Amino acid sequence: MPYWILFSLLSAVFAALVAIFGKIGIGKLDTTLATTVRAIIMALFLVGTSFFLGKDKFLTDIDRSAFTFILFSGIAGALSWIFYFSALKLGPASAVAALDRLSVVFVFIFSLLFLSEKFTVSGALGALLISLGAILMVAR
Repeated sequence: MPYWILFSLLSAVFAALVAIFGKIGIGKLDTTLATTVRAIIMALFLVGTSFFLGKDKFLTDIDRSAFTFILFSGIAGALSWIFYFSALKLGPASAVAALDRLSVVFVFIFSLLFLSEKFTVSGALGALLISLGAILMVAR
């Protein structure tokens, strides 16, 4: 199995745990504060991991263009998590997670528009099925 598939599956497992732990943890907390605390913990964990793996020496490899897009990605990620935790507080975790996974559909569309990736019928069918699955998960 290629590593990217293994890493993608592990990402999905940990993303599922984020929803479960987050839903349990936010309780009576303000969702923005909960997201902030989570982000600080993530930052500390990632800094520690980078140093442990010796990746800190690559900091000088980040050029202005790469930094700009990493900055935009960080802002988009922060906004995503603010809305995700707000939705988790108000709705059922399974439905919130299903709608959040519509990000796959948006990535499909955005990659066609901005990354010049090739349109495929199988990709479009997959996006359609993910959309239908999200609708079914939300329908009560």
